[in-house]
Amino acid sequence: MAYAPLHDRSINDPEGYWMEQADALAWAKKPTQALGKDANGSDRWFVDGELNTCFLAVDVHVRDGRGDQAAIIYDSPVTGSKRVITYAELQSDVAKLAGVLRDQGVGKGDRVVIYMPMVYEAVLGMLASARLGAIHSVVFGGFAASELTTRVDDAQPKIVLTATCGIEPSRVIDYMPIVDEALAQASHQVDRVLVLARDQASYDLKPNRDLDWASSCAEATPAECVNVNATDPLYILYTSGTTGKPKGVVRDNGGHAVAMRHSMDVVYDVQPGDVFWAASDVGWVVGHSYIVYAPLLTGCTTLVYEGKPVRTPDAGAFWRVVEEHKVKILFAAPTAFRAIRKEDPNGDCYRDYDLSSLQALYLAGERLDPPTQTWLDNLTGLPVIDHWWQTETGWAIACNPRGVELLPVKQGSATLPAPGFDVRILDDDGQELPAGEQGNIVVRRPLPPSCFPTVWGDHPRYESGYMEAFPGYYQSGDGGYLDEDGYLFVMGRTDDVINVAGHRLSTGEMEEVVAAHPAVAECAVIGVEDTLKGQLPVGLVILKDGVDQTDEAIVKELIRDVRAKIGPIACFQSAHIVPRLPKTRSGKILRAILRKIANGQAYQVPSTIEDPAALTEIQQLFAN
Repeated sequence: MAYAPLHDRSINDPEGYWMEQADALAWAKKPTQALGKDANGSDRWFVDGELNTCFLAVDVHVRDGRGDQAAIIYDSPVTGSKRVITYAELQSDVAKLAGVLRDQGVGKGDRVVIYMPMVYEAVLGMLASARLGAIHSVVFGGFAASELTTRVDDAQPKIVLTATCGIEPSRVIDYMPIVDEALAQASHQVDRVLVLARDQASYDLKPNRDLDWASSCAEATPAECVNVNATDPLYILYTSGTTGKPKGVVRDNGGHAVAMRHSMDVVYDVQPGDVFWAASDVGWVVGHSYIVYAPLLTGCTTLVYEGKPVRTPDAGAFWRVVEEHKVKILFAAPTAFRAIRKEDPNGDCYRDYDLSSLQALYLAGERLDPPTQTWLDNLTGLPVIDHWWQTETGWAIACNPRGVELLPVKQGSATLPAPGFDVRILDDDGQELPAGEQGNIVVRRPLPPSCFPTVWGDHPRYESGYMEAFPGYYQSGDGGYLDEDGYLFVMGRTDDVINVAGHRLSTGEMEEVVAAHPAVAECAVIGVEDTLKGQLPVGLVILKDGVDQTDEAIVKELIRDVRAKIGPIACFQSAHIVPRLPKTRSGKILRAILRKIANGQAYQVPSTIEDPAALTEIQQLFAN
């Protein structure tokens, strides 16, 4: 079936469409009702179905005779270690860890907080929680103690799973002092902490609180899978960059499993046995969806990579992994490829490897800028596919549905809405806008499976933050437009739209122009308050290595380019060459904070920041 009739059916007959997709799973109790309402009035999928997500991701493959297939490849250039885990080995390890959790009183509906680096055991913790019907909440390893405290207090777990350290290319991060401080500050008292000992950092277990991971699992009696309702929560994931009370996105078991399995067919075109690599971290939604659940639910081999795109050891790190493990699909953030491009602009490292297994590159997490897309197009000759999604949805809102048909690529666009997503563009008054006009990107309800039904412990916040602004629609918080072919262009958060002399202009459009300059490696354009015009755009630019032009000459050319491609109306008259930009650990530029610094407003430094010194440099820039 071609894309158009497939998508039309998913919108016009959502219940029939998604019941068909549910047939791909081995339910404990197959649902007879696709869509219902919960006590909050939220739409819920497969309301009378029962299943166990761990069974579907692990045990079913062993049952069906594929226990000897590789399930997980752990590749850690920072420790120089690699390991291949079969589905049968994964089943044994998960059952033992679930036995440890069960013996500590963890059962259906209890919460388990996982504060770990990118190691195999982090995946075990997620699956073992799911095996018991418990709810896991992964907190990105290395978050500050205060951020771990707020998540512990909100989720109220029975146990915390952690490791003695995380490892960066240039340093070791001791986790246990962070965990000790966080739990000492927390109002909620955690019964137990299960600690994975790593050679790079030692730690003395606290009596009556801490358990050693290896010895506990060795002594445990394996636990069987516990069936749950399709609408029971699988996990809570706190959105990156939250301040104050954290916002816990809730993902259910049934809708999530159906959507994950279907997305591997439609979006990524992968089959059981394929090697799929999402180069992310289990602390983020990409790690939940496409390191752990979707590949394992499909019966793929998934990669757990403890390293970076560069400096582990060089800009060929990703290509080495692809060659060595015969990766079919590579999924990463644009910032990863910008880092590679900055260090290896001519692609010399790429040509050092046999990458014949690789069939496509997928990018998400931020806008895919056309210069990066063009560089990857020219370097690889492969489909370079942008797709757009959010923590709240768990999978792509818009994509190029390569598993159905590969559609023509338009640079700057995430292509067309994925099955089940009825995407519209509304103005601030809720009126639908015609093709080409920018507005608020919304999705008509009901949202498809996997989309979050609530915020943990705070449903009013779910309604006020996402559902009330445009009744009948989910407010994505992003702005953009649909072109005459229905292609979606996401131009950034709605507060990235600036008003210059009464004209609404997207800083994303200006960033595209600036990033296209051959000397530019990365950039951000922000709106700065101006007494005459309301706001003016200012560019912050990182140059590629080895550029021989002067900064002054490059800035003049950037101003010329924006004027030529967007027009004088943009009033782009200022750009600064900077050594680095402040980012979160997931690679997103902290544009909101950059705006506040530029405008002299107060801001809070988020624990997600990768390099705090970058903020100091920007402060000094605007202070001068």
